[in-house]
Amino acid sequence: MAEPLVILGYGNPSRGDDALAPLLLDRIGDLPAGQRGWEVIEDFQLQVEHALDLSGRDLALFVDADASCPEPYRFTELVPARDASFTTHAISPAAVLQAYREVHRAEPPPAFLLGIRGEAFELGEGLSAPAAASLEAAWVFLRSLMDAPSAACWRSRITR
Repeated sequence: MAEPLVILGYGNPSRGDDALAPLLLDRIGDLPAGQRGWEVIEDFQLQVEHALDLSGRDLALFVDADASCPEPYRFTELVPARDASFTTHAISPAAVLQAYREVHRAEPPPAFLLGIRGEAFELGEGLSAPAAASLEAAWVFLRSLMDAPSAACWRSRITR
């Protein structure tokens, strides 16, 4: 049986600040075993197959590094959309939701994106100091989301 909340984080740990989502997911894995109700899925990039990971869920959270968001993070609600990424090997969270809609002929669970501010994405680089600070703020924010896993509560936390 699927956990009610799925957290899908994606990024390349070998590319500097692109490691933000995997590092955040590592922290979730370090939480005590008694604190569950979610499943964590990590990948380098989103694929159309991730639409299957949304089945049976009440809520979905996508986590990624984002060079264009304000510091320290941006939290938004997602809507299904067929975008240009739909035909490539890596797709957007909105395209994953659209794939779910098309495969299941039903609406996906409410889904949100936590974009964490990153600045340096060079291969072989470590996490930048500004990204490390954004990671800390995103962790505190994510813990508050996990304490109240409902779409209504999460909608009240959306940032611009």
